[in-house]
Amino acid sequence: MKAEEFGILIVDDEFGVRDSLTRWLEKDNYRVEAAGSAKEALLKLDTGSWDIALVDLKMPGMDGIELLQRIREIDEQIAVVIITAYATVDTAVEAMKIGAYDYITKPVDPDDISRLIQKALEHQTLAKENILLKSNIQEMQEQYKLIGESPAIRKCLEMVDTVSKTDSTVLIRGESGTGKELFARAIHLASHRRFCPMITVNCGALPDTLLESELFGHEKGAFTGAQYRRKGRFELADGGTIFLDEISTISPKTQIDLLRVLETKQVTRLGASKTLKLDFRVICATNENLESLIKEGKFREDLYYRMNVFTLHVPPLRERRSDIPLLVEYFVQKYVQAMNKPVRSVTSEAMDMIVRYTWPGNVRELENVIERAMVLCKRDRIDVDDLPFGLYAQVEGDNRDSLANVERAHILRILHRTDWNITHAATMLEIDRSTLYNKIKRYQIDR
Repeated sequence: MKAEEFGILIVDDEFGVRDSLTRWLEKDNYRVEAAGSAKEALLKLDTGSWDIALVDLKMPGMDGIELLQRIREIDEQIAVVIITAYATVDTAVEAMKIGAYDYITKPVDPDDISRLIQKALEHQTLAKENILLKSNIQEMQEQYKLIGESPAIRKCLEMVDTVSKTDSTVLIRGESGTGKELFARAIHLASHRRFCPMITVNCGALPDTLLESELFGHEKGAFTGAQYRRKGRFELADGGTIFLDEISTISPKTQIDLLRVLETKQVTRLGASKTLKLDFRVICATNENLESLIKEGKFREDLYYRMNVFTLHVPPLRERRSDIPLLVEYFVQKYVQAMNKPVRSVTSEAMDMIVRYTWPGNVRELENVIERAMVLCKRDRIDVDDLPFGLYAQVEGDNRDSLANVERAHILRILHRTDWNITHAATMLEIDRSTLYNKIKRYQIDR
């Protein structure tokens, strides 16, 4: 921040002290105002924004100690510096115990006050950044919160709490779409590394030659097209966490390099001779059976054991069906805000069908279905006909592949929705009345 962005309030009953301090601090381009009493200072505190208050200890009426306490009640972030005579230094020290930032003795030296103000403002800047960072982390924790109350998900959350207190390497296993990255982020945000970045690398999305450069970085001229030095993802994760998704897809060459990095916490950029000592936490994820890949010679056993210090198994959605209504509610509210649509909830019929579905794509598929349903929904609640055709085709009867079975179930559902109003039902099904009557007769649908 620039000096003029900081506000300093001077409170002293002596005009000479107020005048001198104001002139000195204004030369440093600070925004400065002065008050001759605690009462006047309180008025200025109500009407202005201040970073530092220079408060005289001995003033008629309300003294500096009482004013300090009032300032702390108004805004704890204001740094209060006590101005005192040598005879009252002990009192100034006591003031620091109840919240004063520091004290300075009279007569005040311009250089001393300048250094003290600079130090106080640096402290203020760090405090504000810390508050902002904590606020951002709280927002991230809300954004990436893990939803569920089933025994399976509670066990996972307990394991997240346990492992987040350590720096151990974590291997997260689970089917595609179960939310492995969310669990990785939950571990990071609950750890002491939460104030540093979490860097995500999708190993399966990059060719091997590019992945090596992405992970370890490169020097200018290290290979054709390397026109400048580039930091790798491990460097960017220094102090924080690196999340390696789809770890099973990396090549044998990259597996060797990764093993060395995990063991030494040292990285060498491509084309460089200097080794960088880094501090990072590694979380890996896979939806593959690594043990089978080891037997097939496609994955190194030593790397597997280095990654597999702590394993977290994320259950598929079909194994925690009791969490589905909670997830549905969360996604509905998410897209209500995003789409600005007056959808309140899901009908019981639609929810029953959603819960019965096997969800091969897990939470990712569920979110996709709810988003699609929100787009189609024209009422205040998502109903069965807002859901994808394949979803209720799968849950219908023993013969799930029968088109006739699916068509019969859909017609019956529309008839129930329209209270057997044939004209309305035919319109919704986009067929004429006679065709609908024929299908009712053919499928032996009874009211």
